[in-house]
Amino acid sequence: MSTSQAASAPSQGEGHAMEQPVFATTHWSVVLTAVRGDAPQARDALEKLCQAYWYPLYAYVRRRGHSPDDAKDLTQGFFAWLLERNWLAAANPQRGRFRSFLLTSFSRFLANEWDKIKTQKRGGGRILSLQFQEAETHYEWEVADNATPEQSFERRWALALLDQVMRRLRAEFEQDGRAEFFEALKPCLLGERAAQPYAALAVKLDMTEGSVKVAVHRLRRRYRQLLRAEIANTVQRPDEIEDELRYLFAVLVRP
Repeated sequence: MSTSQAASAPSQGEGHAMEQPVFATTHWSVVLTAVRGDAPQARDALEKLCQAYWYPLYAYVRRRGHSPDDAKDLTQGFFAWLLERNWLAAANPQRGRFRSFLLTSFSRFLANEWDKIKTQKRGGGRILSLQFQEAETHYEWEVADNATPEQSFERRWALALLDQVMRRLRAEFEQDGRAEFFEALKPCLLGERAAQPYAALAVKLDMTEGSVKVAVHRLRRRYRQLLRAEIANTVQRPDEIEDELRYLFAVLVRP
């Protein structure tokens, strides 16, 4: 089973965790619910989302031909503008997916606000702490293709979301003192089940092959749970989760 199949395929008897609603206190729904009152939880939720998903915007503006320095200023300027000016409160809250909102807002910012902001003293305002040197290195490592900046943004968005899921999954194992166990099993999240090296892992981990298969099944199950929860953080309604899941994996396999 591929990663996309593992993430989207339903499973039976997945336990109490899967019975919990993943859309109870999600970031984007919190932002949209509380934004007109400028509630602190809305600003905090928005800042967390921006912190998690800023790199696709940086890469988007680099793809549009801006230098690394200008891309850094543009990205930081956008988030300062977005967070400090409470732009959301004056806009229609029916804006759907966070992915779409962010790119549309950034495009408007580039067209209407950058000329004003670049003439002002930089470094003021509430700005996120972003790892731009790491981002530029990452950008340079990526394979060049013929995708448009918008297509490139969507692919990087999908990859950023999967990275968030993997970070959360790793953190859970680290909290339980099982970081090495996670690293050993992590490759089993990819590829077909029949191709997994269960026998070799059993020897390496001093486990039976059957126990390894059970551990991998639980790992895949938890990955699916966290993936849906992370997607729920970026859409407006629960019924959008499955559509967004299918769309993002379609983006990843797009030539």
